[in-house]
Amino acid sequence: VAYLVIFHILFVLFVWTYWKSVFTLPIQPGKKFHMSYADQERYENEERPEVQRQILAEIARKLPVYTRTGNGGIRFCDRCQLIKPDRCHHCSVCAMCVLKMDHHCPWVNNCIGFSNYKFFLLFLAYSLLYCLYIAATVFKYFIKYWTGELTNGRSKFHILFLLLVAIMFFVSLMFLFGYHCWLVSRNRSTLEAFSAPVFQNGPDKNGFNLGFVKNLQQVFGEEKKLWLLPIASSQGDGHFFPMRALSEARNPLLTNEEQWEEDGIDEEPQGSGEASSLAIERET
Repeated sequence: VAYLVIFHILFVLFVWTYWKSVFTLPIQPGKKFHMSYADQERYENEERPEVQRQILAEIARKLPVYTRTGNGGIRFCDRCQLIKPDRCHHCSVCAMCVLKMDHHCPWVNNCIGFSNYKFFLLFLAYSLLYCLYIAATVFKYFIKYWTGELTNGRSKFHILFLLLVAIMFFVSLMFLFGYHCWLVSRNRSTLEAFSAPVFQNGPDKNGFNLGFVKNLQQVFGEEKKLWLLPIASSQGDGHFFPMRALSEARNPLLTNEEQWEEDGIDEEPQGSGEASSLAIERET
């Protein structure tokens, strides 16, 4: 009876988290990040590139946007006609910009981002436990088959099939889940792991790393009793994320020079920073 109860609990959690990962739609940036009709008309009718850059720079100054392109420019999406919030990227499969986009997952046929990243992690965790539980309960019958105590031919095939499939999925899920646990502990997305986010003072792969506990709270929330349940509890609204650089800048014991020496990034002159901030990223 205990085996059946555990089996059904894991199965329900597995199906629940999978359903939430599939049917929780990714969130697009809010209206304030979209260009108004007047700004869009002014931008499209303007033929001078430098004036277009000034229009976008004026819009971006009103928004809580701190990350930049590789050349220090404003992150702008031509397809969605919006200034991209920090950690937001355009998904070519979903054909829209997704808040805190991690990746587009073919397993769930959905874009994994701010709205469903917690559900995706729980789906991996419960899938891992589900495979482990099946392999552990079938293993004793595999031993009987190996020692010749099991004579039923059909039972042999079922046992071998279940054990091999469970082990195969367990190993693959273990690496995938372990990788995402490492990403959560560093407060990075899959995209940020391959390409470090760029701030006004340069690229910083640990720009959003606030420490292990706070990194977990950003994904799972402050209520620990909700961490293992597929219920939305992530902090914030996906448009703004606390940054390590800003937190350290508020600390009077750390000067700007010490801060950037620790990160290994030299501070750029103010003149070049202002000039580069007018550059535009056009993403397709």
